[in-house]
Amino acid sequence: MKIGVLGTGNMADALATHWVRAGHEVFVGGRDERKAQRLATHIRGGAGHGSLHAAARFGEVVLAALPYGAGADVVKELHAALSGKVLLDCANPVGPGFRLLTEGGPSSAARLAAAAPGARVVKAFNLCHEDVWRMTPPVFDGRPLAVPVCGDDEAALTRVYELVRDVGCEPVAAGGLERAGLLEATAALFIGLWVAEQVDVRAIAPPLAFATGPSAESV
Repeated sequence: MKIGVLGTGNMADALATHWVRAGHEVFVGGRDERKAQRLATHIRGGAGHGSLHAAARFGEVVLAALPYGAGADVVKELHAALSGKVLLDCANPVGPGFRLLTEGGPSSAARLAAAAPGARVVKAFNLCHEDVWRMTPPVFDGRPLAVPVCGDDEAALTRVYELVRDVGCEPVAAGGLERAGLLEATAALFIGLWVAEQVDVRAIAPPLAFATGPSAESV
C-alpha cells in the first residue's frame, strides 16, 4: 500500500515506522522538507520525503498526523490531491485542563471531511500516547491493544483495519464518522484521568460479560 504522511512529528514517526516494517511504501511530507527528510531517513525502508502536496499525491492512504488547530487548513490546501483517497485522522482536539477544544462543534475528523469533501475520512489511533504506538507490538496482559475505528466508507475502513493490524493491534468497528467526536471526547476524558488523577482507566468499566448488567446466574 502507498501511504502518504502529512506531518513530521511523533505520531507520524511512530505509525510510519510500523508501516514501513510491514512492507508498505511510505512518503513523508512536511512544510519543512528538511524535517521530512530527517524523518524519512529515521524510519528507513526507502521512505520518500518532500512537500505536503507530494505526500498527498503519493498516498492511496494519507495519514493526517497534524495538530488539531492546523489540520483542517492544511487539508483544505490539499483537497484536490486528496480526492478519492483514504484520509486517516489521528488528532486529539484536547487543550489546557484536558478540555475538548471542539466544544460541542464538529469533530476533528468532521472538519477534515468538510475541508476535503472528496476524501474518505477515517478516525483511528487517537486514544494513546505516541510511545504506545512505538511498542512492537502494543500488547498488554497478553492481549493486543484494541483500536476503535470510525468511518463511513467500507473500502476505506478495510484499508485502515489492515494498517491497525500492521501496528500489532486489533481494529474495533466503532461506527460511522459521526461517532468520531465520541472517540475524541473519550481521549479527553482518559488523558485527564491518566495525567491528573493517575487513574487506570481500565478499572472504570466492567468486563464484557457484565456490560449490560449481571447475568441471572451471578445475581
